[in-house]
Amino acid sequence: MGHKHHDKKPTTRMGMTRRKFLGSAACAAVGSTTFLSSFTSLGLMNSLAAPRPVIGMAPPSEYKALVCILLAGGNDSFNMVVPTQTDQYNDYATSRSNVALTSGELLSLNYTDTQGGTYGMHPSMPEVANLFNDGKAAIISNIGTLIEPVTKNQVLSETAPLPLGLRSHADQARHWQTSLPQNRQAKGWGGKIADILAAGNTNQDISMNLSLSGTNLWQAGESVDEFTITPQGSVGISILEGTEPFDVILGQGLENILDQTYNDVLKQTYVKKVQESQIQHEIFTAALENLTPLSTQFSQTQISRQLRMVADSIAIAGNLGMSRQTFYVKFGGFDNHGELLNNHSGRLSLFSAAIEEFYQAMDELGMSDNVTTFTVSDFARTLTSNGYGTDHAWGGNALVFGGSVNGGQIYGQYPSLALGNDLEIGNGVIIPELCTDEYFAELALWLGVEPTYLEDIFPNIGNFYTPGTGNPIGFLNI
Repeated sequence: MGHKHHDKKPTTRMGMTRRKFLGSAACAAVGSTTFLSSFTSLGLMNSLAAPRPVIGMAPPSEYKALVCILLAGGNDSFNMVVPTQTDQYNDYATSRSNVALTSGELLSLNYTDTQGGTYGMHPSMPEVANLFNDGKAAIISNIGTLIEPVTKNQVLSETAPLPLGLRSHADQARHWQTSLPQNRQAKGWGGKIADILAAGNTNQDISMNLSLSGTNLWQAGESVDEFTITPQGSVGISILEGTEPFDVILGQGLENILDQTYNDVLKQTYVKKVQESQIQHEIFTAALENLTPLSTQFSQTQISRQLRMVADSIAIAGNLGMSRQTFYVKFGGFDNHGELLNNHSGRLSLFSAAIEEFYQAMDELGMSDNVTTFTVSDFARTLTSNGYGTDHAWGGNALVFGGSVNGGQIYGQYPSLALGNDLEIGNGVIIPELCTDEYFAELALWLGVEPTYLEDIFPNIGNFYTPGTGNPIGFLNI
């Protein structure tokens, strides 16, 4: 994979080893029975044992990763994938009025559904269209958050349970990440998966979950949280890495503070998290320093730089002792209540180019079959125009990429886009027919979660799919 093993023990400023860091934290914790109990209940009592060795590259057959890309703000996904069969397109053009794309500018997709429907992709996404036509990408159609299947009459009469805060940015982004839309859950389904699978990673001193976009709900588990990195790498405590005399003095002072025993649970928890973060930074940085740069060229856009670091992180997965990982990337700018056509085109163009670059990098690493990338968004947008753009809606379309994807197909039933149809509840808001639970459960099964755990991760899954009866949707080769 083009990188060297790293066998040096990472150290902090003043020669403090990881063993000393962990040992001091353990001593502080043992000093209080009350603290120990509280610590355990917080799910933070880990990595206090002697440091585990960093191992070599995991064989490609053993490694798998999920890359979640949040298209933040609510992607107008019925302009991302558009019906082109004459009657369907006319319904689309009538409903969308001044925000409709012309049929001649759409990129042809080599797919015909069972009703003879044909489809095109947004003209700013030639790279994604090519991946789809090459069988490396799939479209998940009319998907959204649901508690149970609902009909138009049930929604309009308010006789069915619906997701909290439907069409609210904060709530819907939360529900896509937690898969529990009946409440405001603080744990994500990616974190819950990590709680189950992380023990299979050889190195327990660095998280299975890496985020390029800071703290997030999706990767928050009971015992596993995200480790945040940047497109430039991980960020440690600068004064612990400085060599100037004043930095050395400050570093020693900080180490003394971190070495203290605190009776206050919150203080001790904070100290423990600081220690863990610094250790993870040192491990990650040491592995990254020995990476031979990928030959794949990435653009200098925000999303391309994020995905470049995801690719680099996958390249060093073996040196980090990882056999399972998740990555979180947030790409905003999709809340287009105005200037939809121009703004949406620009964001999709950047996204499409970055996806192709990332796929090329996975091919270079020989990992395209081992990495599955998928999109989520707050919600889709209204079919109707507000005069300048579109507003918050519900069901929409998602994308999934990877060598394990049964690509070149649209999964689920692409809905009628005619206003007044059986799924339209006003202003071009479409009820989803596929639940996010089905989408996510298939991703979880592919990553290695046993079917018996699905109801623990996705409490509503039984309303849509019976675990152990095959793939929920069928877009992945499991």
